[in-house]
Amino acid sequence: MRKLIVNEMLTLDGVMEAPEKWSGPYQNAEIAQANSAGMGASDAMLLGRVTYEGFAAFWPHQTDDKTGITDYLNKTPKFVVSSSLKKADWVNTTILSGDAVEEITKLKQQPGKSITVTGSATLVQSLMQADLIDEYSLLVFPIVLGKGKRLFRDGIDSSLKLVESKSFSSGVIALTYQPAKK
Repeated sequence: MRKLIVNEMLTLDGVMEAPEKWSGPYQNAEIAQANSAGMGASDAMLLGRVTYEGFAAFWPHQTDDKTGITDYLNKTPKFVVSSSLKKADWVNTTILSGDAVEEITKLKQQPGKSITVTGSATLVQSLMQADLIDEYSLLVFPIVLGKGKRLFRDGIDSSLKLVESKSFSSGVIALTYQPAKK
């Protein structure tokens, strides 16, 4: 069965919202290499509607691809969980408008590499509640924002097991966790 991996950039206080506004000063070749490794282990993306719309407005129009992120995002099959999105123009996109838990469970049973979720806070929190997440791959940045959408909202109760950690020269830490009960 395929693994479902939540792949997020977070501040020290757990904010995941708008990383393009705060992560830039800490990005370097080490972080790019870590991102590339994560992309290589995945052959499908799962996105919520809001993240999808943001990505779809930006990534299809990018041409300078020194990191491989543009090619990965444009070529990888994308599955968007949405009850309101009726049309998806970004290449290789499928809308999942039925029962999300059922549809994602079916995706996990298909052959292939891991499925990654990026951004998509509401979707990730519903996946947590449904016990569908196999791994959390977190890049924690050395900044505290004090406000913003957090990965683990109030009321989320989960025990995680650290399976890997790595620090980078910019002060960013890569942490890989799995749910303790799996």
